[in-house]
Amino acid sequence: MTCADVPLDNEPMSTVLVVDDEPIVRDVVVRYLEQEGFRTLQAGDGETARSLLEQETPSLVVLDLMLPGSDGLALCRWIRARSELPVIMVTALGEESDRLAGLQIGADDYLTKPFSPRELVARVKAVLRRATPDAAKAELIETGDLVIDSGRREAHKRGRPLGLTALEFDLLWFFAGNPNRVFTRDHLMQQVWGYTSALDTGTVTVHIRRLRAKMEDDPSRPRHLETVWGSGYRFRP
Repeated sequence: MTCADVPLDNEPMSTVLVVDDEPIVRDVVVRYLEQEGFRTLQAGDGETARSLLEQETPSLVVLDLMLPGSDGLALCRWIRARSELPVIMVTALGEESDRLAGLQIGADDYLTKPFSPRELVARVKAVLRRATPDAAKAELIETGDLVIDSGRREAHKRGRPLGLTALEFDLLWFFAGNPNRVFTRDHLMQQVWGYTSALDTGTVTVHIRRLRAKMEDDPSRPRHLETVWGSGYRFRP
């Protein structure tokens, strides 16, 4: 375990757990994160990572899918069964099916190898911003049987918490704030994820499916989050 000397922008220091079986990749990622003021933890396999997660309280996990022993998908599933801890997956370029599987079980974002360490740091910051409540900007949207609280970053349906991840919450907040408008996948990537992808990776589709599973009475016949065939998605209040 290592740590940087000064927190970023005088904010409380966030801890990032970097899980990768390649020491060179871990060292590069850790160095860039610490230069930006993050505290870091390291693990080269799933078992070590799980042990660290039981002892420590990181703010985010950077998780390689291809690990010896318990792989990244199993670890992501274990994390999501216990908490909404943000997870950024790292995958090899050709592992699209594994990437989609990771998103389906709860990963917040992903990068493909080889990647820019600077881009990874930017993704880490973006995910942590989404995961951090901002009481100064607290707003409430009440629509039908949904109550969405931006200050607490929580959503309830008929008084029941939906248990959304940070990205799922941002996606719902964006839709609820723009009711009855149709948004393409590219527009959602730009507005919610904060970047666009040259390839249709299925990221938006997977997150829409996850959000429907949590907020709709019948996800196969959604009442609120509709698919507009050939165009995109629309939120009905």
